[in-house]
Amino acid sequence: MRYVEVGGVRLSAIGLGTWQFGSREWGYGQHYAEDESRQIVERALDLGINLIDTAEIYGFGASEQIVGRSVAGRRDEAFLATKIFPVLPVGPVVVDRARRSARRLGVDALDLYQVHQPNPLVPDSLIMPPMRRLVAEGLIRHVGVSNYSLPRWQAAEAALGGPVLSNQVRYSLVDRRPEELLLPWAQDSGRLIIAYSPLGQGLLSARYDAGNRPGGVRAANALFLPENLSRATELLDVLRAVASAHGATPAQVALAWVIRRPNVVAIPGASSVAQLERNAEAGDLELTDEDDERLTAASDRFSPVTGVPAMVGMARERLRR
Repeated sequence: MRYVEVGGVRLSAIGLGTWQFGSREWGYGQHYAEDESRQIVERALDLGINLIDTAEIYGFGASEQIVGRSVAGRRDEAFLATKIFPVLPVGPVVVDRARRSARRLGVDALDLYQVHQPNPLVPDSLIMPPMRRLVAEGLIRHVGVSNYSLPRWQAAEAALGGPVLSNQVRYSLVDRRPEELLLPWAQDSGRLIIAYSPLGQGLLSARYDAGNRPGGVRAANALFLPENLSRATELLDVLRAVASAHGATPAQVALAWVIRRPNVVAIPGASSVAQLERNAEAGDLELTDEDDERLTAASDRFSPVTGVPAMVGMARERLRR
């Protein structure tokens, strides 16, 4: 497993996202929540994956509880990251919610406490002082944000009076917006980008097409509109070709492409232990410069339907069901 060292922490380049733990919208069922999710976390630790990411909103606390039970007895092997859902994220609210997350996780300290979304009405000048207090008390080791623009990330740092270690953002071959501003600043400033949805919610697994579309929470993702699946054909074909050359899967290649960027780690989810193991193998997959150039060029040419046209397309799909 490859590791990334930033800001005094050493993280596995492939982490584990746990939105699906205890969250009914994924449709994985009770057995997954009670048994398989625990096995996934334990196997992740066995494989050297130390970054485990959760949030209080995932399953309304269920994900944190599952993760906490799964790392019990192995706390030193895990870097636990969770998030506060930013409804009134001020003073005592932040303090109380951090303590509740720590209790659900069964830990004395949160390795990384992140603001899940920027609150448009509450500035970071109100959010970060209680974070600073929790760092001073030892309940939080590092502060992070999620879905922040670069100006707001920088404003959060100014309000904290210290490093905001990470920004967790959507980043993959089908969404490269972080490359414009966030990645260069993170690389120049010794900060970290945590890439969520690094497989485009499964699009980059190359398992879906217009006749085979996913259900559950992914059914609401415009990437899986028939037109976008058609537009993704070239990119998916390049993924398959590079994967074949390496004896890998398209998903592994897509993950390897993401973590090839400096100061970037990825947190794919896993529906099974077998999928977790395949994700972990991507941490050792070495793409060539030529592979990278082919994938990047194909990504450049992928132009999905977005905005109002995508909304209209999604509405039409719902009416057809």
